[in-house]
Amino acid sequence: MLPKDHAMLLSFVNMKLRDEYESLDALCDGLEEDRAALERRLGEAGYIYDEAQNAFRRRE
Repeated sequence: MLPKDHAMLLSFVNMKLRDEYESLDALCDGLEEDRAALERRLGEAGYIYDEAQNAFRRRE
């Protein structure tokens, strides 16, 4: 289960992407989470997925 708090979610997801998963798709498959829903939740907090960095970053 993913954290509900946006800050905790961001930290958790970026840690998993850095340490365990080579892409957001791999993370979502591994955790059985919906990619669109995850991107929407973090997007509401002002973050977008940067594929080149394999991390969520503050939207510019």
